[in-house]
Amino acid sequence: MSETRDRQGAGPGLGEGQGRGDIHVPRFVVGCGDDEQDMGQMEAGMRNEMYREEEMECDEDESPPERQIVVGICAMMKKSKSKPMTEILERLCKFDYISMVIFPEEVILEEPVEKWPLCDCLISFHSKGFPLDKAVEYAKLRNPLLINDLNMQYFIQDRREVYRILQEEGIDLPRYAVLNRDPDNPEECNLVEAEDHVEVNGEVFPKPFVEKPVCAEDHNVYIYYPTSAGGGSQRLFRKIGSRSSVYSPESSVRKTGSYIYEEFMPTDGTDVKVYTVGPDYAHAEARKSPALDGKVERDSEGKEIRYPVMLTAMEKLVARKVCLAFKQTVCGFDLLRANGHSYVCDVNGFSFVKNSMKYYDDCAKVLGNMVMRELAPQFHIPWSIPMEAEDIPIVPTTSGTMMELRCVIAIIRHGDRTPKQKMKMEVRHPLFFELFEKYGGYKSGKLKLKKPKQLQEVLDIARLLLVELVEHNDCEIEEKKSKLEQLKTVLEMYGHFSGINRKVQLTYLRNGQPKASSEEEDSKKDGPSLLLVLKWGGELTPAGRVQAEELGRAFRCMYPGGQGDYAGFPGCGLLRLHSTYRHDLKIYASDEGRVQMTAAAFAKGLLALEGELTPILVQMVKSANMNGLLDSDSDSLTDCQQKVKARLHEIMQKGQEFTQDDYQKLAPTGSPSLVNSMKVIQDPVKTCDKVYALIQSLNSQIRKRLEDPKSADLQLYHSETLELMLQRWSKLERDFRMKNGRYDISKIPDIYDCIKYDSQHNASLGLEDTLELFRLSRALADIVIPQEYGITKDEKLDIAQAYCVPLMKKIQLDLQRTHEDEAVNKLHPLYSRGVMSPGRHVRTRLYFTSESHVHSLLSVFRYGGLLDDEKDQQWKQAMDYLSAVNELNYMTQIVIMLYEDNNKEPSSEERFHVELHFSPGVKGCEDEENVPLGFGFRPASSENQDKKPNQGSLEDLSQDQPDQALPLSEPINIQRRSPMIRNRKTGSMEVLSETSPTQSSKGCTSHRLFPSCSRQSPEIKPASGLGFEGCSMVPSIYPLETLHNSLSLKQVDEFLNTVCASSSEAHAKTMKALSSLFDSQSQSSLYSPQPPLSSSGSEASLRPTSQPLWHGSIPSSAVSSAGPSSPITESSGLNFSFSE
Repeated sequence: MSETRDRQGAGPGLGEGQGRGDIHVPRFVVGCGDDEQDMGQMEAGMRNEMYREEEMECDEDESPPERQIVVGICAMMKKSKSKPMTEILERLCKFDYISMVIFPEEVILEEPVEKWPLCDCLISFHSKGFPLDKAVEYAKLRNPLLINDLNMQYFIQDRREVYRILQEEGIDLPRYAVLNRDPDNPEECNLVEAEDHVEVNGEVFPKPFVEKPVCAEDHNVYIYYPTSAGGGSQRLFRKIGSRSSVYSPESSVRKTGSYIYEEFMPTDGTDVKVYTVGPDYAHAEARKSPALDGKVERDSEGKEIRYPVMLTAMEKLVARKVCLAFKQTVCGFDLLRANGHSYVCDVNGFSFVKNSMKYYDDCAKVLGNMVMRELAPQFHIPWSIPMEAEDIPIVPTTSGTMMELRCVIAIIRHGDRTPKQKMKMEVRHPLFFELFEKYGGYKSGKLKLKKPKQLQEVLDIARLLLVELVEHNDCEIEEKKSKLEQLKTVLEMYGHFSGINRKVQLTYLRNGQPKASSEEEDSKKDGPSLLLVLKWGGELTPAGRVQAEELGRAFRCMYPGGQGDYAGFPGCGLLRLHSTYRHDLKIYASDEGRVQMTAAAFAKGLLALEGELTPILVQMVKSANMNGLLDSDSDSLTDCQQKVKARLHEIMQKGQEFTQDDYQKLAPTGSPSLVNSMKVIQDPVKTCDKVYALIQSLNSQIRKRLEDPKSADLQLYHSETLELMLQRWSKLERDFRMKNGRYDISKIPDIYDCIKYDSQHNASLGLEDTLELFRLSRALADIVIPQEYGITKDEKLDIAQAYCVPLMKKIQLDLQRTHEDEAVNKLHPLYSRGVMSPGRHVRTRLYFTSESHVHSLLSVFRYGGLLDDEKDQQWKQAMDYLSAVNELNYMTQIVIMLYEDNNKEPSSEERFHVELHFSPGVKGCEDEENVPLGFGFRPASSENQDKKPNQGSLEDLSQDQPDQALPLSEPINIQRRSPMIRNRKTGSMEVLSETSPTQSSKGCTSHRLFPSCSRQSPEIKPASGLGFEGCSMVPSIYPLETLHNSLSLKQVDEFLNTVCASSSEAHAKTMKALSSLFDSQSQSSLYSPQPPLSSSGSEASLRPTSQPLWHGSIPSSAVSSAGPSSPITESSGLNFSFSE
């Protein structure tokens, strides 16, 4: 062992007195002043000798104190004092045996290497002005452990060498050629330049091509454009302020200096930057490509906007190869994603991610473990690599088996939104027909206009017609003036078009509009017309954004390792899975803005992302609109739906109390939520009268407020004004009661929608009787909304299939592909180096959609015959629970989880095990009393209740007979904390249970996965009653309830087959849609199927034997069992409040 290796406490500034006792003090030493330094260096040798003698003396009576491992940072001050470096070093100091010494810049530049501070491990890297030769000399002299190899850093400075190494490693890079020029006679070179291409060494590069200086420190990369595109070139450079490139009209290449010429890769305007920390960890983010327009996108804090990115399996392999080939543990490189391939175009050597707390945590952890693994043995430091609980998604169950989470599929409704509004008008003006033709409306007879440019054209027509109306006042322009004005007002509403909150639909009517609705007079003309439908509103509110982000955060806790308080926040097991490439995540959303923003906000919470939603949306959320997967053409209702609506309207317009016969007609399924609502209503027409009167009163109250100068310009929630609020309500007043005095039942959902919004967000207005209006319209809506999806079971099923067969096919594929992937990965032993069970991954598929799909999917599970509720007790209880739920509110979730039991035969039916969970979403404004009771998340199942829990497993804490539904503790409201009862600690796992003060009659406890989402996050503290924008509360979300926890994959698969097959006419459409979906996926940037390695059941035995198998606090939320599941899940986010 070298002399320097076992010297004791020798780094300058590490006093002799630093023994084992004061280890918790983070040591963070910056080299010292000159006089100390010289003395330290001169005496270092002597001191070492002295320590040796002392040691020999101590040996007789006690073991010597373990000494610190010194990590030296040798780099230019700008780098060694940078924010990322400081963040990471602060975290590294938390390792008991590691201390730091930063080499001062003047020492590096001026002192000989013999005088440099001593260290056992060296982090040293080249940047401008750094004397790499001296660092190499120092490493030879002291022989420390090198985190980044120094000799390879010479190669990294030359792009030719970088490309050569990449090519030798078989890594894809753009086609390129090197042009070497002799500086003395630059004319002699193999370059032939033509107008639209260059020929280098006989190889032709048509424009666009890229010209890079061979020296990697020179950032002046030029891109040359073809004349067809306008010629000229884009000149890239190191960011200066907010510019990273500038366009130049110059079209001919540079004539002095040596360059690499390469083909230009057509990416989607983003560059992916990958940062490795060792071969098994990489963090990736994208930024806007500097070649795009050279404007650096910055966020509100002035930082360059980076987009979160997930690497595909192949890209992960590339990251590993780059890290090993260049021998740089910490290494940054650039990827271009083009044509479904990824090409490396630059390797930068040592570089850290900027401002990502999660990366700092991970990086310090990986580096610290690496240093300890290499050096602890020779310093006789007791050290075993901590087995991360999160490393394998395997989880204990109460029956003593181990199951592994393989797949999570969730279908989620969007978050809280502003009221949806629409206006219809018939238009006949030639300008509208021209527009219709321009965008290809005649192909299908329908046209959707959402793009800013298109909406601008509609607005221009409206303005023009209004001007003509004023000037001529002739009757040529038939479009109603009031409607044109409304069209103009709505299109001008936000001062800009963002395409997310408004759309115009045009439908071709061959003979004009058939039936006059309440608003139309009878002055009908013959001939074709267009029906213009303007839709606006329905945007995600700030509250909806918070709901989605909180739910995303809570969702992490369903993954293994969610308990480990990693980086100070809960649910990090998922984050770790994610960044170590074992999480295959895809997020789909329908094409409505609110749904897409919900998906982005959820992703932000789920993956602990920072910053704005737009970049997250662009990178992470796939739009699944091309195939009806999540969108439904709500205008083209099926015949069945038309009939159901007609019947519903007929029953709801009877001017008498509901008779027994009506109950039969309206609620043939006998659903308690429906029956209760009908009891509240009694006489539908009278109730509608009341509702109408209440709306009138509300409108007059708003008008009074408007006359009052104090409140005239009052800002309501989400920057609405009283004026706009009045428009909303007076339109409902006009539309609800038709000319013939009957009520338009289809307006009930809109009324409920508006009052729900106002009583939540605008309660501060203190308008009278809003609660009564809320109560009555809610009762009406609870009948109308679910029954629009079918009244009898057959109708419900029929309508549901029309909506969601494509989605069910997709779910079926998600479940199947999980285990069919097994074989593929055996060909890739490369994955298996250094990562335990590296190919195992969890597949997560999230589908964000609107109410119709959630209703439909739930109908399919309820009425499609998945299980027989007469034979299956658990399913019967689940069905009773579902029929008591009266509203599928915002953020409703249907979650399907697939587990694999590695102890079962691969072909056996018991190998794969499926659970079904459900939550009705956000809590309503009031009536917490009559919340339907489920039986918690993952309750025990009845068939195993007589087995004694095996000792190696967690004891079952529920004393109750599992086949009686456990009374639920009332889900906690945001302002009230539920009393937590600390049951006992098992191993290292917190065992918590939450008992209900109101309903613990049988003394039973109920266990919740996400008792209240607001609790999950340490960052957002729920302020009671105080919500966003001054006057609104963010309601909490009901926790997941388990509908069934012991289905086999085969059952589910056969069920989905049956349901999908029974709607055969939808079949052909679906297959076409799916194939288009997968084609589009294969090019999309997130496509990352990472097939799992087949894993033996012995993975559990890899844990240190001294601990029980469930050591390391894996939450039982990740537990799956066909037997009773231990009900100890409490939101893991609470761990931080109980740690001792």
